[in-house]
Amino acid sequence: MRLSFNMKFNAGLDGILNTQSKMNRAQDQLTKQTRILTPADDPAASAKVLGLDQNLEQVAQFQNNSVLLKNNLALEETVLTNMRTSIDKARSLAIAAGNGTYTESDRKAVAQELKNIQVELADLMNTRNAEGGYIFSGFQDKKQSYSFNQATGIYEFQGDDGQKALQISPTIALPGNDSGKMVFENVDARFKNTPAVISAGGATAAEVSVTDQSQFDAFYKQNYDSLTPANNDFSVALTAPSNYEILQNGVALVPPVTGAFVADAPIQFNGLTITVSGAAAVPGQIDFSLQAPEKKNILTTIGEFITALENPGLSSFEFNEAISDAITQVTSSASTIDSSLSSIGGRVNVLDSVFGTNEDLTINNKSYRADLSEVDYAAALTEITKQEIALEAISNTFVKVSGVSLFDYIR
Repeated sequence: MRLSFNMKFNAGLDGILNTQSKMNRAQDQLTKQTRILTPADDPAASAKVLGLDQNLEQVAQFQNNSVLLKNNLALEETVLTNMRTSIDKARSLAIAAGNGTYTESDRKAVAQELKNIQVELADLMNTRNAEGGYIFSGFQDKKQSYSFNQATGIYEFQGDDGQKALQISPTIALPGNDSGKMVFENVDARFKNTPAVISAGGATAAEVSVTDQSQFDAFYKQNYDSLTPANNDFSVALTAPSNYEILQNGVALVPPVTGAFVADAPIQFNGLTITVSGAAAVPGQIDFSLQAPEKKNILTTIGEFITALENPGLSSFEFNEAISDAITQVTSSASTIDSSLSSIGGRVNVLDSVFGTNEDLTINNKSYRADLSEVDYAAALTEITKQEIALEAISNTFVKVSGVSLFDYIR
């Protein structure tokens, strides 16, 4: 077989280029720290690496969401904790206001302190997060949570009941805020009865008041009828010679509630104290009803109590009712905030647990990815050295072979 000059040259060049390519590939593997430079190098491992990369990016986003979520919950927890301290102070002032020795000036001083607490609470309820959104406005976080209505004289909620959730795992999304509608608006006002009305007989005065709030609350929750309002009407029927019976919507209770009637002697009924005055009260009837339930936020509650403190014309009974309203409603607000803090704590626990799980998944996925794709440094360096030696040998051989010709043979 005849070998032309071009054939010898091309064969030598191909050998040099192939060896150079192998050395470059080994260098690229070492530089990029991967043995899979193209999917063709290992199709199966390449597909697995692609899936692992996507999973790692997803988990990284979950972790970013977790950090943001934890910061939001920490902010809300701080705000609610500070509010709880202020509410406890308001409750102490309401209890102190019941001191019979307080003068009008003392009550006004209490009212002034409560005004300061009201302003502080309003400011906390309008807290913004790092993005400038109001944390208690729900989805409407660009709206101020609470604003003062000059016409009604009360603070009104401006947001909605939405909760913004963030995904922290493929199946878990946790809300990073609580709406003021649930935390501050969903607070029951004190359950009460309407004032006593003398509908028959010669009684000169009658009074029905709540003296055991917890007992009355239990009775109220079991008996208030929002579908049939007449079932909320009660009466004290006074019959000769000197007896009484409690009726509901004109019908005797089961079992009957009866007893001996003595003018000005209190009648106890499920946390209510009923007092009827007048020698000619028998026969007769005293009517009262269960008031419809209300919900009031803490700002409204404090505002109403401030009004009562600054009104010297209130009777002792009316002022005591205002104190009872304030204490009960402030306590309910504190309980609602406690529930919200408990909910935040539960979410943080879940958040920490999922965050730790995601960290473990990240470590495992990176380890698996390394097993599939990372280059063996010793093997890569050995390959580079081998190809360098081969390249040098081929280059030297090429120089010698390319210089051989027929004229050299003749000489």
